[in-house]
Amino acid sequence: MTRLTGTLKDAIETIDGAQMLSHVERWAQINSGTSNGEGLARMAQELSDAFSALPGDITLEEPAPVTAVDAAGKETAVENGKHFLLRVRPEAGRRFILTGHMDTVFPADHPFQQLTWLDEETLNGPGTADMKGGLAIILASLRALEGTEAWQQVGYDVLINADEETGSLSSAPLIERTAQGKYAALTFEPAATPEGRLAHARGGSGNYSLTVTGKSAHAGRNPQDGRNAIVAASTLAVRLKDLQRDDISVNPAKIDGGAANNVVPDQAVLRFNIRPKEPAAAERFEAEMNALIAEVKQAQEVDIAVHGGISRPPKPVDRQAQKLFDLVRDCGAELGQEIDWQPTGGVCDGNNIAATGVPVVDTMGVRGGKIHSPDEFMIAPSLKERAALAAMVLHQLATENVL
Repeated sequence: MTRLTGTLKDAIETIDGAQMLSHVERWAQINSGTSNGEGLARMAQELSDAFSALPGDITLEEPAPVTAVDAAGKETAVENGKHFLLRVRPEAGRRFILTGHMDTVFPADHPFQQLTWLDEETLNGPGTADMKGGLAIILASLRALEGTEAWQQVGYDVLINADEETGSLSSAPLIERTAQGKYAALTFEPAATPEGRLAHARGGSGNYSLTVTGKSAHAGRNPQDGRNAIVAASTLAVRLKDLQRDDISVNPAKIDGGAANNVVPDQAVLRFNIRPKEPAAAERFEAEMNALIAEVKQAQEVDIAVHGGISRPPKPVDRQAQKLFDLVRDCGAELGQEIDWQPTGGVCDGNNIAATGVPVVDTMGVRGGKIHSPDEFMIAPSLKERAALAAMVLHQLATENVL
């Protein structure tokens, strides 16, 4: 079936690649590391100005409270930026959610701050691929569609959060609320490969901090009176690693704590990450972890407090989601783009959206690579290419019962 006809073809031809590139160049020169509140505020204003070209209401949503455990074992508040939300035609019977993030992994004092053209098509710069290029695609595809009559019959929300790179902890409730009831979702993380491949099924992710409280004593005079928190934390690290299975990885990452060599340490914090492939694996791990903690507490006479948990549920691809992937592939073929996909161990906001039951494709952003490093790059022609793809997919979702 030929989908690229008439009004849709005309709409796609209005997509301005040069304007998209200009947006990316401007936005990528704003440091918006997750912890840079000033930079995130600047980005939120830039997005509000740019997306005002679309109808609807723009709000900056307050982050939900988030805490973390510091090196001393104290639970402290984490500051996060406000999240951008655009709502268009909330009364429509069929609505979509498009998501992205404004934060990057590069803090304000990171040396990687500049843009460099590696060749006539390849732009090296912080956040160019991950994912300020994706934000430009969201805007361009929606501006093109707003000129079509069919698109006026549907509604959508655009959610751009400020904490995706640290797990979306302060935006997770907003993501869940906004995704509820949507017909479909597109997330504009960069393509999984420079060739444009999509991420398919994803595992989940959970981050934990275990705070161990023992009892200090002199290491020479009365070590028997002490309860060594470092030893207990080390025992937990080794035993937790033993819980790794084919369907879940466990990565003990860091132990904070300790004291002078002649003091039995009474405080330690063990930090670790898990990557379950299926929800059942996460549930099994939780039960095994709790049993292990109880055992170590009793055997070593320490207290252990648990902080954290699963922040990204596993994202299997069900039949409805697969129909959305097939639609993206078919639209790509009509545009002369070869689209395929592969599973990945990485996580993103697509995990959170899929957990609400909404079908999602979460790598609709630019082609590029080497993200999270000073070698990050974006392939500039992919801006217009992927905006055309997104516009065509959304148009078909608006006009056909494809899911």
